[in-house]
Amino acid sequence: MSDSPTLRPITKVLVANRGEIALRIMRTLRSMGVRSVAVYSDVDASMPFARYADEAVHIGPATASESYLVFDRILEAAKSTGADAIHPGYGFLSENADFAEAVEAAGIAFIGPKPDSIRTMGDKLSAKEAVARQNVPLVPGSDGEVTNLDEAERLAADIGFPVMVKASAGGGGKGMRVVHDPTALRGETERAMSEAKSAFGNGAVFLERFVTEPRHIEIQVLCDQHGHGIHLFERECSVQRRHQKVVEEAPSALLDEDLRARMGACALDCARSCGYVGAGTVEFLVDADRRFYFLEMNTRLQVEHPVTEMITGVDLVEEQVRIARGEALRLRQEDLRIQGHAIELRVYAEDVPAGFLPSTGTLGTHIAPEGPGIRVDAGVEQGDDISIHYDPMIAKLCAHGMDRTQAIERLRRAIDEYHIHGLETTLEFGRFVLDHDAFVSGKFDTGFVGTHFDAARFEAYRSERRAAGPWSAVTAVLHAAASPTKPATADAAPSTAWSQRYAP
Repeated sequence: MSDSPTLRPITKVLVANRGEIALRIMRTLRSMGVRSVAVYSDVDASMPFARYADEAVHIGPATASESYLVFDRILEAAKSTGADAIHPGYGFLSENADFAEAVEAAGIAFIGPKPDSIRTMGDKLSAKEAVARQNVPLVPGSDGEVTNLDEAERLAADIGFPVMVKASAGGGGKGMRVVHDPTALRGETERAMSEAKSAFGNGAVFLERFVTEPRHIEIQVLCDQHGHGIHLFERECSVQRRHQKVVEEAPSALLDEDLRARMGACALDCARSCGYVGAGTVEFLVDADRRFYFLEMNTRLQVEHPVTEMITGVDLVEEQVRIARGEALRLRQEDLRIQGHAIELRVYAEDVPAGFLPSTGTLGTHIAPEGPGIRVDAGVEQGDDISIHYDPMIAKLCAHGMDRTQAIERLRRAIDEYHIHGLETTLEFGRFVLDHDAFVSGKFDTGFVGTHFDAARFEAYRSERRAAGPWSAVTAVLHAAASPTKPATADAAPSTAWSQRYAP
């Protein structure tokens, strides 16, 4: 790592992504005086992010493998528009080391970590090896990948049940199995290997002891090219379905100042273990005895980054751009303070009672909430279609308050005032979570959905709320006034894409 990196100009950034994250990045670029370039597929030509960008380039059909995942098309779009940097957002190519390498080889700045860091942390086994050298605590488990079932049985007996079988490559819950019964180990391991091979092209798995009553806590870090690093506290991400987060908050109700400081220092050790540069997130499991263990490092911006921005006042995208330019961090650890509390609900187009299945269709009504402490990062507008081709996220709904109680109250109000019609969403599920005693008390873990939620309970909850008449006369007026059509002006700036939060 150079002590004095050469500053490189970044005046035009191609955003190699779509939807709400593309639009969110472009808004910061505009505030910095940096021009933006959108790339879009056939079905995204009229989406808000494509209209908001200073320039937009068509890159192919709706299928991501023929558009957003094609290196050459994205690089050609960058070259043809004179973009001097590429921001990958999250998902798609954001954690693809080969893409980062290709970007830099083309003489374009990659707004993210170096390819070697992505490779190291992209494989769970190499990540564990790297952080172990920094004495970062790890969940007891296999030292390397497990390639046959006899070996899996021997290791599981040594580790002790229950065990977690996990794919070495990838994430999102794919290639992951919890095994309580030793007689089921061979079958579950075989299925995990097969799923991992299909999803990631790599069937390697490893075994870990299954942590009981785990909390999923992650630490946001920023590291520059000068060897400086800071952490921006934690995010609580324990409310999940299918191992994917639904509700996130910052700070966590679990951590005290001592545990927060220790986990923050440990996260920076993880970043140093791979020479990390940029914004990244180190994920930990915390057990019932408040012992924490390294889980993985995500070498990109996280979906839930807004809650960190709301409690710190730091624009993480702006810091990413500055770091990519070669600037030193403007903040020291002692400059940072937790300012209140923030909670995010991922608003997905999903049929919750049916098992969170995707719900495609047209947004006949989309009226986002506003008011004190509310931020909405949306990538769609009224009249848009939620396609089968991409993640079904409609928006990230965030609330900030002086404390956790106020943040919960504000998010409840925002959910009630968020009007979406034409398809099913996770809005009412979010309200279910916020109203549950376990969540309100802060005493919950990653088993929240499995323990407290099922279709029958959810339907009973919805019936009770509707009987109580939660919708106001104002709501009826808003529904009556809602137009099912998109704005007539093709280049009109999206009005509901990112409602700025107000001071509490």
